[in-house]
Amino acid sequence: MTGFGKAVAELPSKKISVEVKSLNSKQLDLSMRVPAVLRDKEIEMRAAAAHKLERGKVEINIYIDSQSAEQAMTLNLPLIQAYKKQIDELGAQLGIPAPTDWYTLLLRFPDTVKAVVADHADDTEYEAALDAMHRAIEALTQHRAAEGARLYDFFTERIHRISEMLAQVPRYEVERVEKIRSRMADNLASIPQVDYDRGRLEQELIFYIEKLDVNEERQRLGQHLRYFLETLDCEPGQGKKLGFIAQEMGREINTLGSKSNHAEMQRIVVKMKDELEQIKEQVLNVL
Repeated sequence: MTGFGKAVAELPSKKISVEVKSLNSKQLDLSMRVPAVLRDKEIEMRAAAAHKLERGKVEINIYIDSQSAEQAMTLNLPLIQAYKKQIDELGAQLGIPAPTDWYTLLLRFPDTVKAVVADHADDTEYEAALDAMHRAIEALTQHRAAEGARLYDFFTERIHRISEMLAQVPRYEVERVEKIRSRMADNLASIPQVDYDRGRLEQELIFYIEKLDVNEERQRLGQHLRYFLETLDCEPGQGKKLGFIAQEMGREINTLGSKSNHAEMQRIVVKMKDELEQIKEQVLNVL
């Protein structure tokens, strides 16, 4: 969801610039800075932006620059007159002559020159600002789309890697069961003068091995992997759904690791977790 977009609208006497910046976020977190003349239109503009943006930590900045010097600035005559009156009174009290360059002196005082700012924007300015905002959001959307294409390849590659690792698990199943059986038999044999029911031992061994069976976890993880790829090909706006699927994948991988009881399978689980963490980091970047 990261991206940047900018658009400019030119009016006869004003230039309106809109910048839109987006970062990752689970929800839509929209902040907007507008000039005072557009303050009464901020709610409408915010709603229009939210309709298009959907998700992300988004910041919208709107600037209005006057291109007419005559209309942009004006002299604050009442304040200048007040300054001159006070200087005249000061000169009379201190007995000093009046300044030779009144203009330079008076214009140095604060607020003697002020910008002419309208109370609110007219319809033309508002429509221009709204159009510029839509174009900036469109530029942001294009930036997001380009990033989305890269993410699609990123996710596809990592899902395939996890699938390949998952396919390696069955080759260790027979070896794993035999090691468990052999270890339990060796432990019993190491205890001197112990008589035990071999039939009961086989029952307990079968029960123990069933508890460590990972077939269901493998099947569910495989289903989640396929579902993730299917969701990638769905309509936009599936980011939250992909996040939920990634969570379910994590649960199955963790269970697989806790049941594996085999060094090679543990290594596979660690590698799958590494790939999944990369997916979880980047899935926040999907709308």
